[in-house]
Amino acid sequence: MLSAAARVLRGKRQRGFTLVELMIGVAILGILLTVALPEFSTWIQNTKIRTAAESVLSGLQLARTEAVRRNLNVQLAFGTGSTWTVSVPSTGEQIQTRSSAEGSTENVTVTKTPGAATMITFNSLGRRTANANASAAIDQIDIDVPTALLAAAKSRELRITISPGGNVRMCVPRVTITGDPRKC
Repeated sequence: MLSAAARVLRGKRQRGFTLVELMIGVAILGILLTVALPEFSTWIQNTKIRTAAESVLSGLQLARTEAVRRNLNVQLAFGTGSTWTVSVPSTGEQIQTRSSAEGSTENVTVTKTPGAATMITFNSLGRRTANANASAAIDQIDIDVPTALLAAAKSRELRITISPGGNVRMCVPRVTITGDPRKC
């Protein structure tokens, strides 16, 4: 049986943290943030690359699908950055437009091959065909961020290839292992 004094002391337990425990916790949190912040910045830049690449890939797939569905030539024209517009050249109808500001991809560089190419046209069979304005058709798109924002060794550049048959594929140029599905 507990005495009356022991029962009083037992009921008055301290709850919470002392100031010393709280300061140790804040110091540990500060150290963890200092270590993690550079890697978090790298992750954000690589996510911007992925977001822009998926937007462009989505536009190419939309253009190809609409060409087959409508049984007409459909083109995807690029603006600045990763901005694109899918339209029907014969009627001038705009199907969809995507701005490079969507998905916060403002720092991403989009390099098209051939260099002067700005559009690609798909025919009613979903194949790449000559553009209505006789300009060169895009067959490859490289997406990255400037090295001023992220060192080339840490960057996860992505490439989108368009075959003459119209197949659109995203790959990683750095991968060199034969048999790896990410290889370009």
